[in-house]
Amino acid sequence: MKLNLTYLSFLILFLSSTMGIAQVPEGIQSELVILNVKTGEEKQILKEERHFEAPNWSRDGDYLLINAAGKLEKVAMDGTKLGQLFPEQISRVNNDHGISFDGETLVFSKNDEGKSSRIYTIPMAGGEPKLITPNYPSYWHGISPDGQMLAYCAERDGAWDIYVIPTVGGEEIRLTDTEGLDDGPEYSYDGQWIYFNSHRTGRMQAYRMKPDGSGQEQLTFDELDNWFPHPSPDNKSAVIISYLEDQKGAHPFGKDVKLRLLDVETKEIRDLTDVFYGGQGTINVHSWSPDGEWIAFVRYYK
Repeated sequence: MKLNLTYLSFLILFLSSTMGIAQVPEGIQSELVILNVKTGEEKQILKEERHFEAPNWSRDGDYLLINAAGKLEKVAMDGTKLGQLFPEQISRVNNDHGISFDGETLVFSKNDEGKSSRIYTIPMAGGEPKLITPNYPSYWHGISPDGQMLAYCAERDGAWDIYVIPTVGGEEIRLTDTEGLDDGPEYSYDGQWIYFNSHRTGRMQAYRMKPDGSGQEQLTFDELDNWFPHPSPDNKSAVIISYLEDQKGAHPFGKDVKLRLLDVETKEIRDLTDVFYGGQGTINVHSWSPDGEWIAFVRYYK
């Protein structure tokens, strides 16, 4: 493939956003927050003079999982730091990680030396990580409710699209093939949809499709850059992070953003937060509480 300057510029922006290149700033405060999507109530869980990212909520609701400096850390709901998760087995992890619906499997993307990001699984009860995607770069975002399939964003032959693969490993299946980046695929709780974001129109918007890639449907249509739609446990809404300015297909750190709640049927959107300093690392992966009332995210301060 002959690369032009536009594609090279996009590639540099995307890789720096996704792989964490120049994305670990110094002199930053990170605030781990939970937000009630019904009442708007916020609770600060942890605030520290360091950079951490991408909270997951454990499936039992007891703790939050974040990544920092290539490691995964557990934080109790009262802010108590519970230590690293599998520190001997997991390193160089990026901010694409999460726990299966049954709570038994951890999935994570790891920046393997010389091979970019690849996807692994490990039992939550302990064990050895298993490589699922030999091909790279591959960035995990979703697991099917039955635990059988993983959904991820991958670059193959110069194109960034959405793929699925059996959780035990095997042949990957390409679901999208439109021009521009497709990213952030996440299964709905009922398994009927995969939600994702796409730059196919020249502006980042939220979409959904059937698990086989059919029925692709645009969900947002405004002038904001809308990323990472995380479907709710009741299958009625999705939380998105919206950049106020056009990021040209990237999702960088340190921009004006806000979180919004999208009604997936009516396509109505309402703000969940005021504008804050965030972006990359704020809400990259699934972060709903098990009861569907709260979401977790990271707000940053310079």
